[in-house]
Amino acid sequence: MTVELFIPCFIDQLFPETAFNTKRILEKAGCSVVYNPEQTCCGQPAYNAGFWDEAKQIGHKFLHDFSDDRMIVSPSASCTGMVKNAYNDLFTNTTVHNRCRAIQGNIHELSDFLVNILKKDYFGAELEGRAVYHDSCSALRECRIKEEPRQLLRKVDGLELVEMKHADMCCGFGGTFAVKFEAISSAMAEQKVHQALEAEADFIISTDSSCLLQLQGYIDKHQLPIKTMHLVDVLTHSWANI
Repeated sequence: MTVELFIPCFIDQLFPETAFNTKRILEKAGCSVVYNPEQTCCGQPAYNAGFWDEAKQIGHKFLHDFSDDRMIVSPSASCTGMVKNAYNDLFTNTTVHNRCRAIQGNIHELSDFLVNILKKDYFGAELEGRAVYHDSCSALRECRIKEEPRQLLRKVDGLELVEMKHADMCCGFGGTFAVKFEAISSAMAEQKVHQALEAEADFIISTDSSCLLQLQGYIDKHQLPIKTMHLVDVLTHSWANI
C-alpha cells in the first residue's frame, strides 16, 4: 500500500525524530511512503483561537497538499481530529466539499492505521520499564482511539503497561489554553504526572507530542524520575537507528 505521510508542524519543528520514526514504522509495516515537503499546517491553532477565516486558508492549502485517493497517516491524533471534524465547519458546501470529504475518510492517526487498517500490532520493539498510557483528548474524543495504542504497547518486549488513575483526563495543554490559563494548565499537568508516578511508571506514553511536551515540561522543572515518549518512538525503539 502506498500512503501519504502527514507530519504536523509541531512535530516537524520540535520532534523531527518522531517524524522519521513514523516513516520507518510504516515501511516496516510494508507500506510505500510518500512525503510532500510543501505541506505545512492543518490550521488547528488558528481554528482553536477563533480565527476561522485564516484557518480556512491554511486548510484549503492542506486539502491540495494531499491527494484524495490515497491513505494519509499522521503521528498526531490532534491534527487528524482537526481534519476529520473541524473541517466540517470550514468546508461544508464549499467548492472543495467533495475533496474534503474524501480526505476526511482517508486520513488516519498512526495507531488506528496500524491496528484497524493494516491489522498489525507487533514490530519487534524493545523497551525495558513500566509505562502508563495517556489518552489525549483528541485521540479519545475526536478520533475514538482508546484500545489501539494499548494493543500496540502490550506487544513491546520488556515493557509493562499499567493503567493510571484518570488516564482519560486532560493534561492541561489545550493549545492556547496553556497560554491563557497558565495556572490551571500547570495544575492539570501536575495532577497527571503525579498519577503516573503513583502507578510507579518509568514512562508516560501518548499519541500526541503536544501533550508530552506539556508533561515533560513539568517533569523537567521538578526533576522527577519519569520520562515521556511518543507512541511511535516506543514502537521503533531498539531497531530504528540500527
